[in-house]
Amino acid sequence: MQPTRQRLFSAIVVCSTLLACEPNTPNSYQWQLPENFPPPVVPANNPMSDAKVELGRFLFYDPNLSFNRQQSCASCHQQKFAFAEPLPTSIGSSGEPLARNASALVNVGYNSTLTWAHPYLRQLERQILIPLFNEDPIEMGLTGHEEEVLDRLTQTPYPELFNQAFGSQQPTLDTINNALACFVRSLISFQSRFDRYAFFADDSALSVSEQRGMDLFFSERLECHHCHGGLNFSQTTGQHDEAGTPGEFNNIGLYNIKGKHRYPTVDQGVYEVTGRKQDIGAFRAPSLRNVAQSAPYMHDGSVASLAEVIEIYNAGGRNITQGELQGDGRSNRYKSVFIKPLHLSKQEKTDLLAFLHTLSDQQFLHNPAFANPWQ
Repeated sequence: MQPTRQRLFSAIVVCSTLLACEPNTPNSYQWQLPENFPPPVVPANNPMSDAKVELGRFLFYDPNLSFNRQQSCASCHQQKFAFAEPLPTSIGSSGEPLARNASALVNVGYNSTLTWAHPYLRQLERQILIPLFNEDPIEMGLTGHEEEVLDRLTQTPYPELFNQAFGSQQPTLDTINNALACFVRSLISFQSRFDRYAFFADDSALSVSEQRGMDLFFSERLECHHCHGGLNFSQTTGQHDEAGTPGEFNNIGLYNIKGKHRYPTVDQGVYEVTGRKQDIGAFRAPSLRNVAQSAPYMHDGSVASLAEVIEIYNAGGRNITQGELQGDGRSNRYKSVFIKPLHLSKQEKTDLLAFLHTLSDQQFLHNPAFANPWQ
């Protein structure tokens, strides 16, 4: 077995062990997973079922779930963009701009933490409440409109869908939340060309350039895998130290405003939760699966392309030379120790970019089971 492929299999074994430490409720739901891949963690009070997933799919695509019927969950999480959207930051149903880029919903059932910068938010059922009820800024805007929205969901096809999923035709906020969580957990992506090469021993799946890029990605020289490792290309899988900020949140040197080690006040990352200065600019390392489809990049969508992302990492951070955000992120004192100049050649940049494209899963991006049921 080739060395890189051996490391990938080892990562699966480690991840399986970590997930085994978490509660996972047995049920009849059939996960669409490669052999020997562990299923996502499922909370005991919301087991998966086909009926819940299907109800969640209808809700996910239904603008009736926003207070003014202007947006659905899918407005900001579009399948062809890996359930992200091609905007720097999202816009709420009232037209209010949000501070962050919409995260891609790829294998999120494996995540030990959720959202860009909250180290203690670890369950989808809790996370989904934020876009539904948040008031500052308004996203779906359900607060104060709960009964009105529930009444909308008594129309066809919902009575039968709720009955099949929960044994009652009457919707509740809890059953809505649980169904949405089940649908989002079902968004599984393990059918990329990388997967064919790494886990199904298909040597023809990657070109020579893509294999060179893969070797670079997993090398100790670049150290990409320290923050984007495991089966999900993200360090947010498994368990971590409860005592401090989890290691999957890092400052990567995007900003150093006026040389004062600051990030824009609109969003300073984990610092806003912990109040610790060392957490300024720390954001979660997202999964790189289907990353070629989810531009623009970073928590604020301030990086337009993967090629630009590679240039920033190659430089060891981003140097903004003019404007109100001027400052050299390469010298931000809170920057992760893994972010340092890489000295990549032109060919190495090309190879690395080519490898990242192999993480695209066309089956996931076009799976009718994940698509809009209203069309």
